[in-house]
Amino acid sequence: MMASLLIAIGGALGSLARYWINIAIVARTGEVFPWGTVLINISGSFLIGLLASLTGPEGRWAVSPEFRLFMLVGFCGGYTTFSSFSLQTLALFQAGDPLRAGANVLLSVTLCLVAVWLGYSGPAALSRIIRS
Repeated sequence: MMASLLIAIGGALGSLARYWINIAIVARTGEVFPWGTVLINISGSFLIGLLASLTGPEGRWAVSPEFRLFMLVGFCGGYTTFSSFSLQTLALFQAGDPLRAGANVLLSVTLCLVAVWLGYSGPAALSRIIRS
């Protein structure tokens, strides 16, 4: 129960950080290109890699498993799930499995783009069917 609470609090804080940082970036760059999302995904990927390395079994910082859950699953997960995807892909590469790492990238990017397109265009298509 405590782990779930720590993840929820971390996720809320990560989501707020993503929102505030995106507002700041959009205020500087405009909305022509999603620089906020790109920079958040990059910084989130860097942060989860850094924290995973520093707080892992061979890391420099001895932290509790609860702190790792709070930061890695909660905060980083709320900040950007792209960071989890990046860490998992790196782990596949480090485990000597570049084929699965490449498949993870290809499948995630391709299928997520298809899924967002279906989710976005599905209601409009359904509306057209219902109207006719």
